[in-house]
Amino acid sequence: MFDRFRSSADGDADSDDGEYEAARERMVRTVAHRVADDRVLEALEDVPRHEFVPPDRRGEAYADRPLPIGDGQTISAPHMVAVMADRLDLEPGDEVLEIGTGCGYHAAVTAEIVGPENVYSVEYGEQLAEQARARLEEIGYGEIDVRIGDGRNGWAEQAPYDAAYFTCATAELPEPVVEQVRPGGRILAPVGTGRQTLVQADKRADGSLERTEHGGVRFVQMRG
Repeated sequence: MFDRFRSSADGDADSDDGEYEAARERMVRTVAHRVADDRVLEALEDVPRHEFVPPDRRGEAYADRPLPIGDGQTISAPHMVAVMADRLDLEPGDEVLEIGTGCGYHAAVTAEIVGPENVYSVEYGEQLAEQARARLEEIGYGEIDVRIGDGRNGWAEQAPYDAAYFTCATAELPEPVVEQVRPGGRILAPVGTGRQTLVQADKRADGSLERTEHGGVRFVQMRG
């Protein structure tokens, strides 16, 4: 994957870094059966998930479950990040729109596959966006572009995208986001207000969508 400089914000000792690395390797083995693309597993192994969770949660960073990150939001379970990255079938250089930056972890995993300069992320919460931007910069993903805004509007100035995905549940796929994905591109989102389903929408040449469903999921609702 791409070269970058990493630092540990809380000054972890080398022994702690070794423990985190071992835990990350175990996490990757846990989710490996869910994905077909080895690049996704490499991305999960490269991104230090513990850097993206609150300090008092770092002991749980590599458990396969979501964790609170503040402002009523969560970092998705590793298996869900892996499944979504696998479903998007990304290639290096693909331009990707993320709706819901959160703590920045999912964007960092995406960046490992396509390159950080090709990831554009929209976050509704100002504080979360600022924290994610600072953290991404600190650990070597500073080229990921994060803006504050309503994810329903997408990010027209950077369009068109090869893919777009949502880290929060939406009642329906917002039309602006659909329009911003180029024909041949793909959208992935948890859709629903109560019961949610992971929906994949492949954009045909005429702009219509071919939708497939990939099981029930549970995400925080999109804000805005």
